[in-house]
Amino acid sequence: MDAPLLLIDAASLYFRAYYGVPESITAPDGTPVNAVRGFTDMLARLIEQRRPSRLVACLDLDWRPAFRVAAIASYKEHRVAKEGGPSAPDIEEVPDTLSPQVPLILDVLAAAGLATAGAAGYEADDVIGTLAATERRDPVEVVSGDRDLFQVVRSEPTPVRVVYVGRGLSKAETISPAELAGRYGLPESTAGPGYADLAALRGDPSDGLPGVPGIGEKTAATLISRFGSVEGLLAALDDPESALASGMRSKLRGAREYLELAPRVVRVATDAPVQLDRDDTLPHAPADPAALAALQRTWGLGAPVDRLVAALQGCR
Repeated sequence: MDAPLLLIDAASLYFRAYYGVPESITAPDGTPVNAVRGFTDMLARLIEQRRPSRLVACLDLDWRPAFRVAAIASYKEHRVAKEGGPSAPDIEEVPDTLSPQVPLILDVLAAAGLATAGAAGYEADDVIGTLAATERRDPVEVVSGDRDLFQVVRSEPTPVRVVYVGRGLSKAETISPAELAGRYGLPESTAGPGYADLAALRGDPSDGLPGVPGIGEKTAATLISRFGSVEGLLAALDDPESALASGMRSKLRGAREYLELAPRVVRVATDAPVQLDRDDTLPHAPADPAALAALQRTWGLGAPVDRLVAALQGCR
């Protein structure tokens, strides 16, 4: 396989780093830097293992986009911080000792010369979805612990796979169309899009999506395999001659309004206005070695930064 474009779901990785590395890991002044060190180490290991030609860390510029909330008001509602009045913007509830580490992670990325990308009004998933959908040069590998991104997997015109790190980087799974089809019983040719519609039917409490009552993952996979999409399923619901059993018709009718809106929430955007802060070619040395050394010294980032520099040099 040619050297891939590596798309990093940055928040997914730094949340996992925060919870996976003890908070007792601190800078010389006592400031927790567990997420920074853990993220930097994971990044170095990914570069060592995947040997990409290009890399982009994808960011949430809006973690709860208005277009998704307008469709389904419960979307991520339970994760909104209980602060401010009703007119205050939604702020994601993040551990107090993680929030100050995010700017440091961005500083490390900038000093290393690694590209970041975001899109105003969109989530990192949409940035990844857009970059994956429009890539025509290199195979794409998406690194995330979020199963929602399984939907971007495809075989052509440019292969896209997900390196799923939900159980940690040491237990990473590479999800291809064949793997996705085998795991969920979806047609291999449409496994990625099919997974998004499966997720809409099944629901996802972590995102505030109720799903269709009485329809679990296996039933959702069977329905999407048979009818192709949520839209195809709704068309079958409207057709009295379709093969839908009466009990299933009743469940779907009761959730019709949700099903008409869910796809625009669950499916990632493929046309977000993505902006990169620099060229995404993987550098073979830090862009600003002095700045990276200063971050390492000031914040006690030690071996993870050394490993990141070595990983970049090893991809020459």
